[in-house]
Amino acid sequence: MPIKNTIKTYIENGYYHIYNRGVDKREIFLAEQDCIVFLYYLKLYLSSPEVLMKDPFLTPRMLFKITNLNLSKEVNLLSFTLMPNHFHLHVKQYIPDGIEKLTRRVLTAYAQHFNKKYKRVGTLFESTYKAVLVDTDEQNLYLSSYIHRNPMRLSNPKFDFIQFSSYPYYLSHMNANWLKTEEVLSYFRTSRSTSKNDLLSYQNFVESFKEKPESMLGGITLENEDDY
Repeated sequence: MPIKNTIKTYIENGYYHIYNRGVDKREIFLAEQDCIVFLYYLKLYLSSPEVLMKDPFLTPRMLFKITNLNLSKEVNLLSFTLMPNHFHLHVKQYIPDGIEKLTRRVLTAYAQHFNKKYKRVGTLFESTYKAVLVDTDEQNLYLSSYIHRNPMRLSNPKFDFIQFSSYPYYLSHMNANWLKTEEVLSYFRTSRSTSKNDLLSYQNFVESFKEKPESMLGGITLENEDDY
């Protein structure tokens, strides 16, 4: 029997929850720099070419290569978080193979970084990433909350994984060309809570809502939280 969410149905203009973990459940983000590198690859493929041209670290040759592989018009990243041994991405794709392109490029590049840095060989991630279609606007909102709550439940992490999620972007209106927060935030009056009773803020929705987002998401979350 296939592992849950490994058989994927890709559609144009579809919203998806993408996740994967380290092989043998191993940690894949051992230092803050690892998180920075992973997010940098997301930025490379999802930022507009106009933004990439301003990146001082890209040589003309690198810029030409990255621009030809750019996915900014094919995939939107709505929310994300990195965790010690896995990651979550919440995306919208505009073409049927946008997600496949993004995950293949980012995960391959990051695995090469990780193996070189830690002097290891072999597969870093489980054999295939998981991707599940999000069916409704309500599920999109709860998926965003679920993703942002993930690092909040960590016990004694090596470092603060919240800073390596999209949650700070949602609360501070930080501008990032490669991250699209406006679609989720459009359902709320404000991003930050002004009081404990501010029921119309995104922050309250994530941190204070009585109903756990997992209960509203059916089969689009992890197979078993305790396994991750």
